[in-house]
Amino acid sequence: MLFEVLRVGPLEVNCYLVGSPDTRQALVVDPGAEGDRILTRVAQLGLKVEGIVLTHGHFDHIGAAAAVRKATGAPVMIHPADAPMLSDPKLNFSHYVGAPIALDPPEMSLQEEVPVRVGAVVLGVLHTPGHTPGGVCLHVRPPAGSGEDFLLTGDTLFAGSVGRTDTTGGSWEQLIDSITRKLVPFAPRTPVQPGHGPATTIGDELAYNPFLAGLRRS
Repeated sequence: MLFEVLRVGPLEVNCYLVGSPDTRQALVVDPGAEGDRILTRVAQLGLKVEGIVLTHGHFDHIGAAAAVRKATGAPVMIHPADAPMLSDPKLNFSHYVGAPIALDPPEMSLQEEVPVRVGAVVLGVLHTPGHTPGGVCLHVRPPAGSGEDFLLTGDTLFAGSVGRTDTTGGSWEQLIDSITRKLVPFAPRTPVQPGHGPATTIGDELAYNPFLAGLRRS
């Protein structure tokens, strides 16, 4: 399958291109900044962007969504609990960094019971509130024989850390519950591609992530 990461913006958000090498259909996940750079890479790869998937509504993950949407005509997708953040610079925190972002409403809602498909690639939606009320992780299932399943975890789970919960809409209890119920059941070898920083695996995070120490004791 087609999979590429671009680290964008001052907070080095991992923007992912996910798609089918046969049909060149693709999704852009978390276009946080540097819209021109993202679109240049899309053009270099000859991709047709079928959707813009936002794991949550914070400014560093949505900053280039409008540019990508305008250039490609692709719909923006976000969980309904985070949809209000797109149009409110205070809710998405862009107001507080001096660069307000206000997007038009999303065209599509991400729901657990409705997978996102691009070509033969299927992305299962896992609602993982805690960092934000509508945060999601994505279970990427490539076509048979073209690679192993993996997770895009947004700002829910990082290598050695987890998403912060001390901002509006955050909840430590919800975050740990989300990780416990939605991510821990995956096989230890399952690759994790987070919203910031390097890749990891479920097993490594259960073994070494200090924020998950309580799960190791349970």
